[in-house]
Amino acid sequence: MQGLKDRLVFRLLHRAGPARFVRTWLLRAAGMRVGEGTWLPKIHVTWPHQVSLGRRCRLEHGVYFHFDGVWKPGPSIVVGDRCFLGAGCEFNARLRIEVGNQCLIAAGSRFVDHDHDLSGVGPLPPRSGLSAPIVLHDRVWIGANAVILKGVEIGEGAVVAAGAVVTKSIPPNEIQGGVPARRIGERGKK
Repeated sequence: MQGLKDRLVFRLLHRAGPARFVRTWLLRAAGMRVGEGTWLPKIHVTWPHQVSLGRRCRLEHGVYFHFDGVWKPGPSIVVGDRCFLGAGCEFNARLRIEVGNQCLIAAGSRFVDHDHDLSGVGPLPPRSGLSAPIVLHDRVWIGANAVILKGVEIGEGAVVAAGAVVTKSIPPNEIQGGVPARRIGERGKK
């Protein structure tokens, strides 16, 4: 009986405990869209109304949702249903970052949909440079510490290896890795 009680207390405190409930409620009140069954650990959000999380997503601590700009209607960072976002992931959007359903994004991965204009001389002007949306289709798997840059579209079922830097779009079911990322295989083929 004591073992059952201990497991119940663990679930209440660590899975959907009071802090996660309160944090989720507060971020919803600030405009963040959080789907049913998605509970938020300690995360960082610059503009809550710019973020939409689907149903039954699992986020680990330290995920950073950063909208790079002044207030505008949102959302600009959209995550589908049943996705996993590992510890310390960063979503840095000026235009839009879209993640499909059932995607797995490992710890430390970065998504940046813009860059800086380096053609001038002197200090960089704020918000200069090019921007292009990032799109991940359903069932994409991103390895730990991967970097996905502006204008990239990753096809359904594709895999990005840990530590890869993705600068170009990836077709469905393709496996890519390296810096810059290049084709290293295809899912389902030996």
